[in-house]
Amino acid sequence: MSDVKTPVPPELAQLRREYSQRTLDEHDVRADPIEQFTVWLNEALAAKTNEPNAMTLATATREGVPSARVVLLKRIDDSGFTFFTNYASRKGRELAENPRATLVFWWAELERQVRVEGMISKTSEAEADQYFLSRPVDSRIGALASAQSEVVESREVLERRFAQIRAHYSEDNIPRPTNWGGYTLTPHRVEFWQGRRSRLHDRVEYLLDRDRWKIQRLSP
Repeated sequence: MSDVKTPVPPELAQLRREYSQRTLDEHDVRADPIEQFTVWLNEALAAKTNEPNAMTLATATREGVPSARVVLLKRIDDSGFTFFTNYASRKGRELAENPRATLVFWWAELERQVRVEGMISKTSEAEADQYFLSRPVDSRIGALASAQSEVVESREVLERRFAQIRAHYSEDNIPRPTNWGGYTLTPHRVEFWQGRRSRLHDRVEYLLDRDRWKIQRLSP
């Protein structure tokens, strides 16, 4: 192993940009954050942003040790934000013992961020089955081949397992793993962030107060 350290780029601290595309006014947003999010998601799709449904999912252990990773939003409706994964993965284990989680969406092309905080619950088995069957064949095989988050001896071991499963099942008969399914995050706090000049960004927060959403502006 080399003892030569890669130098930190000297210009790193100077990297910054001015945000000036759009504005966000707390008096103009929708009354419901799911509706407002849907407006922004549609605009991100129309703008052809890179991976518009990509979101950072932050979880924590029972003791509060955090971890985060990027997953893909697969459904948005009145119940919340839904994604699918391996229940036995690190995120799955953490959500089992601490169902509080946070999502972050970042649409750089639109200079926008959305933060969502709430409680996680599993989707139904029927919904997990339906989505699993909609996935490409290789993605379904990959879900069977990978013990997500567990140590694997080598790439070759993983690919050999993949090939064995592909040879064993026909395309129409690939079973959903029992430890694979969906989660829905039901929000109690949602923040919409719009980049503005001079770091005077627009931040609009929705807070669930009993059964009603309270809308307020936050300082940048």
